[in-house]
Amino acid sequence: MKIKELRDMSSEQLQQMLREARDSLFRLRLQSRMEKLDAPSELRKNKKMIAQILTLFGERARKTASS
Repeated sequence: MKIKELRDMSSEQLQQMLREARDSLFRLRLQSRMEKLDAPSELRKNKKMIAQILTLFGERARKTASS
């Protein structure tokens, strides 16, 4: 998902996506320890998604603090 699409989402939607991405990352890490992953790039994609969402929360917090 692109950052522009994430910026258009509400905070509640972002919270839900963050929860899902963290759960998915947890499952992928667990699976990588037990067996070989089919798509190791999924780990990187989930980490990137989490970082983008957290960055948006930081931007929104700074924006409201400066207003």
